Amino acid sequence: MSHGPRSGLAAVSSALLAMSRHLEVRDVLKTIVASARELLGAQYAALGVPDDHGGFAQFVVDGVSDEQWRAIGPLPRQHGILAAMLHEARAERLADVREDPRFEGWPSAHPKMSDFLGLPIRDGDEVIGALFLANKDCPKPDGGCGFTEDDEELLSILAQHAAIALTNARLYERSRELTIAEERSRLAHELHDAVSQKLFSLRLTAQAATALVDRDPSRAKGELQQVAQLAAEAADELRAAVVELRPAALDEDGLVATLRTQVHVLDRAHTAHVTFRSQGVRALPAAQEEALLRVAQEALHNALRHADATRVDVTLDKHGQGAVLRVTDDGRGFDTRVVRRAGRHLGLVSMRDRASGVGGALTVESAPGKGTVIEMEVPGG
Repeated sequence: MSHGPRSGLAAVSSALLAMSRHLEVRDVLKTIVASARELLGAQYAALGVPDDHGGFAQFVVDGVSDEQWRAIGPLPRQHGILAAMLHEARAERLADVREDPRFEGWPSAHPKMSDFLGLPIRDGDEVIGALFLANKDCPKPDGGCGFTEDDEELLSILAQHAAIALTNARLYERSRELTIAEERSRLAHELHDAVSQKLFSLRLTAQAATALVDRDPSRAKGELQQVAQLAAEAADELRAAVVELRPAALDEDGLVATLRTQVHVLDRAHTAHVTFRSQGVRALPAAQEEALLRVAQEALHNALRHADATRVDVTLDKHGQGAVLRVTDDGRGFDTRVVRRAGRHLGLVSMRDRASGVGGALTVESAPGKGTVIEMEVPGG
């Protein structure tokens, strides 16, 4: 096979490796489309994941600028050539898509396309997507160039591996959703236990103050001060739990803004001073950003609820092509040797698993009475 700027086994291998490097569905779709366009030397490439209502749940393009894409308008429907690929599950290779009787036209801002190659992406008998390319990048004297049988064969190989990568990404996201549901359930139980205990103590202390108010006003005053303290602690527990239960706005705001918001809320909710600083961090793959956020949340949870810290500092800085997160507190600390022997402690196993799961590393420095530093480093995407 000799077509396009990149050809041969090395190019195919590079494309397949790129697809297997991502776990998020959106990242996988973008990688498939970019790999297909580059591998076959096409001007445009797109991949649509159908929904159950005649449209597309997701639609990713490559070769079209953001400005062009906005001008094109709403996502296409399942009609014409796209419908044929999805419903008849067969390849479509056309010299000029505009001359096909099934062609139904484009929006005015749509780029002009002629030669066309499209393939369904199948998981067993199910069509889970449609991958298509347009405008082969090659000399076209008298319209004599277009996609070939070799191109179709190569795209077929890519589509088979794309099905595996997309299925794996869907399974990963489903697994992550279940994990998040489990975490929310755990937090709900934790909230119930913590606040119930505080409210129970609050009620008993208020009853004691009522009994003492006539015969020992001084002691009653002390009990009422305890009531105020317990009420404040219960409010802190509620605010902190609300922050943890709220879905992180990573997709909309990015990691830096999400961390800054959460730290700001925690600083207001707790007596400890909580700060955040970031410098030079670029956007990272979605899986890495989520892992960094979850480790930061776990470390903050430990410092604020278990370490009696008066100050917690969170930093996120550029490190090579990746990033390094550091959470430092001045709390009671612990003996890291004892923790290693004990196995599980303060969620450290979970944090290490999150770090290693995205190719990163976690280090913990602590000693009794000396505070704790938790550092997580992830490579670039």
